[in-house]
Amino acid sequence: MNKMILTEAKLFLREPGGPIFAILLPLALLLGLGSIPGFQTADPALGGQRVIDTQLPGMMVLLSVVTMALTALPGTLVAYRESGVLRRMSTTPVRPVRLLVAQVVNNVAVAVVATALLIALGNLVLGVAVPRSLLAFAGVFLLGSASMFGLGLLIAAVAPSAKAAPGIGSLLMFPLLFMAGMWVPRELLPDLAQRIGDFLPMAPFAQALRDTWAGHAPQPLHLAVMAATVLVTGVLSARLFRWE
Repeated sequence: MNKMILTEAKLFLREPGGPIFAILLPLALLLGLGSIPGFQTADPALGGQRVIDTQLPGMMVLLSVVTMALTALPGTLVAYRESGVLRRMSTTPVRPVRLLVAQVVNNVAVAVVATALLIALGNLVLGVAVPRSLLAFAGVFLLGSASMFGLGLLIAAVAPSAKAAPGIGSLLMFPLLFMAGMWVPRELLPDLAQRIGDFLPMAPFAQALRDTWAGHAPQPLHLAVMAATVLVTGVLSARLFRWE
């Protein structure tokens, strides 16, 4: 398994456009938007806290994860299926499922690197505090990432072609990001939109990241929604995934 992960990592790095985009875009947005004076001013709508302390860091972590999970991963897996890689592997002692695991591990590793850079540079450059509940933050990150990559595997299972897979991921990603508060803080959304978002997989992930970053415990509902997403997408992906 380790050899498979290493091999896929080497192939992964031969075309580093996706990983670099997933790392640099959230980082550039954090540093760029964080330098806007209005984002450094206490906002009564956010409990008297700054946008840069409450909204931006967690949302940028979310953006790095979903970029890899909903666009990069499905596109690669469907391309492997189209080119016959998965079919050929099914005739060897190396089971294709190992390739799926290796791909998920490498994509998660990119999200981890992006998150570490966001925390470090956000603190050094903008004075954003590191997550106050670090262990809880790590747990939420892993659970939320599992839910997002579960969605990515489901997209890979049903996408008709490698070209269509990233498009399907993007079509799903942008409405979910809106409900999660990417462009408008969730506190400013209508109550109905906030309530609907609580039962979608991305908003609970975003809110749990924000909560643990601020040192608060994540809400049980949000943890339950993320766990349910992992379970449902895992079952559906296993039933629908085609190796050829």
